[in-house]
Amino acid sequence: MRAGCEECDEPATTRAPGAPGRARRAERWTGGRCRRPSWRAVAVRPPDLAGAGGFVRSNGHRGADSSAGTNGGQARPPRVALSGGSATGRRSAERAPPRSRRRRSMRTLLRGGRVIDPGTGFDGIADVLVSDGVVTAVASGLAAPPDCTVVDAAGLVVGPGFVDLHSHVHSIAGQRLQAMDGVTTALDLEAGLMPIAQAYADAAAAGRPLHYGFSASWAAARAQVLAGIEPDASIASGLAVLGNPAWQRSSSARELADWLSLVDGELAGGALGIGVLLGYAPATDPGEFLAVARLAAEAGVPTFTHVRELVEVDPATPADGSEEIAIAAAETGAAMHHCHVNSTSGHHVDRVLGALDRARRSGSRVTVEAYPYGAGSTAVGASFLDPDRLRMKGLSPSSVVMLETGERVGDAARLRYLRAADPGAPCILEFLDEENPCDLAMLHQALVFPDAIVASDAMPVFWPDGSNDSTEWPLPPGGMTHPRTAGTFSRTLRRMVRETEAWTWPEAFRRCSYLPARVLDEVAPRARAKGHLGVGADADIVVIDPDAVTDTATYFEPTRPSVGVRHLFVGGVPVVSAGDIRADALPGKPLRGEPR
Repeated sequence: MRAGCEECDEPATTRAPGAPGRARRAERWTGGRCRRPSWRAVAVRPPDLAGAGGFVRSNGHRGADSSAGTNGGQARPPRVALSGGSATGRRSAERAPPRSRRRRSMRTLLRGGRVIDPGTGFDGIADVLVSDGVVTAVASGLAAPPDCTVVDAAGLVVGPGFVDLHSHVHSIAGQRLQAMDGVTTALDLEAGLMPIAQAYADAAAAGRPLHYGFSASWAAARAQVLAGIEPDASIASGLAVLGNPAWQRSSSARELADWLSLVDGELAGGALGIGVLLGYAPATDPGEFLAVARLAAEAGVPTFTHVRELVEVDPATPADGSEEIAIAAAETGAAMHHCHVNSTSGHHVDRVLGALDRARRSGSRVTVEAYPYGAGSTAVGASFLDPDRLRMKGLSPSSVVMLETGERVGDAARLRYLRAADPGAPCILEFLDEENPCDLAMLHQALVFPDAIVASDAMPVFWPDGSNDSTEWPLPPGGMTHPRTAGTFSRTLRRMVRETEAWTWPEAFRRCSYLPARVLDEVAPRARAKGHLGVGADADIVVIDPDAVTDTATYFEPTRPSVGVRHLFVGGVPVVSAGDIRADALPGKPLRGEPR
């Protein structure tokens, strides 16, 4: 619950979205910084992690030191307070999955693997005991309790499951591909969904293999107020609205206050921050983005931004995309996450990373993510896919490939037709040439950037009959998506750990598991039990064959699952066993925000 305001003496409130109290607060966010007592935010970490080189969000971010906390070969677990979780009423709309979808968490002993805990820095041969969905012991030579399943992990790497901050799959099929890629928590934080209650309820009703969660959708809130488009918490509607210019203009003062109030209501409903698709409305007034940052700082939640154009691409842009995040973070104290820096920066990644590094060194709370592909995916109606804007980026209509049909767009006239006919149609945009050593080096640069987080930007799987989900495994043939849905993490491990040796295995788990979970510590206290293997941590665990792990998905066969993930546990329940999906396992649970 939020504290009262010294400026207006308004008490904390839990009013519904659009109530008068929220509107008054929205007016304060638009008119300047509210003089509230000590909103300067500090990094929130699981207790005891600071002594092991825990993540610090400013002045030189650091993560776990591989030499720290080994305690004579036994992991020194953090004491994690496990909250039972939840604000009253937030889950009232959720329907529990049918009993057939719930698997009782079992006792499991992972025997003799190379255990890596980025929370304590432990890296050694040990056993991991899991009971009732949590890690209960990490040590050598643990005795197997009665009724315990023993998994031989000798020669394998055991670590916390990957936390994907940027996944749009929203389906059993997509999450199964991500499970085979080592992901245990898949969150849609760049775009978000609205209404948030419906998003959580729909996921709970269908069941999910992985944990799930959503941000408050900036785009959906703006579309509702500026264009009268009612959101329905679906990815299809979300893609369709991206190409609608009615919501992409700047707001009046009243409109700004109204959609900020909607966003604030979504935060109160459990959203994990604010997802800002600024790149899809690039001409909007920068003051609106600053107002969002003020709201985020006040609520104690992060923002997740697809930035607007860079000045190198569009000299007329109202603000440089990368500099704008740094400025807003510095001015408001908000924690601000830069989504897929590899795709929005393109050939200017060196300059962008330099700006973000300066911002972090000056104390701003800026985090960054990247994925290891030279092509992105979005709706063909996106503003930055206009033929003239593509030319500004040094690209052409032939850089666009329609996802559902495989058509490579021939010319500007054809692209304009496709954008007008179905602006929500998914497509792939090739922004770097993965066969070009110089372009490949730019992708590598984004990933090796200090504390860069790995995030997939996974997209739904679309079949020719128009469906975007399936409970069959293996997946039915003909499904189309971006290969990053199936391969981001395994591809990253292959390239960064095995081939280039740019990362050690502890560093890989720090960037794929630990750091993304720490982004959420302040907004979602239950996230503190994720991303590490301390006693009391959630039993979200991946067991990897270090010599075999790799992606197999391609742009032509994008639903081929990765290989090398031998076992995957979500809340202690096996979702992947012996390298294949357990088709009866849907143990995913919601991760919800708890704003001030």
